Amino acid sequence: MGQAVKQPRVALIVEDEDEVRDLAAALLEETDLEVVETENTQEAMNYLSGNAGDVAFLFADVRTSSRLDGVDLARTVRLKWPWVRVVLTSGAPLDDDLDKGLRNVRFIPKPWRALDVLMEAEKALAHHS
Repeated sequence: MGQAVKQPRVALIVEDEDEVRDLAAALLEETDLEVVETENTQEAMNYLSGNAGDVAFLFADVRTSSRLDGVDLARTVRLKWPWVRVVLTSGAPLDDDLDKGLRNVRFIPKPWRALDVLMEAEKALAHHS
């Protein structure tokens, strides 16, 4: 008999502001996703390099405290791990040029509404059910 394929069930948060990251984590803990928090894109890439198969949802700030920004992270994730639902967030508008290069990446401006974040997480879960 074949083994059951393990469905991705992790929400990966990338946010360098502690309070905002904590709020996003508290929201996403209300879903069926396991929450993993990172402060920057380098931590996120380190996590993804060993655990990408578990990740269903990436919620990342555009501007982080590492060399790669959230846009670079989103592009990498879409190329290497296309099953991950990617949502970027920022207090600044996303440049049109950047927006064109990020097909299938959702953008939610800060301050985001809890319902918007939860809806995106539910879409990630539904995609893998």
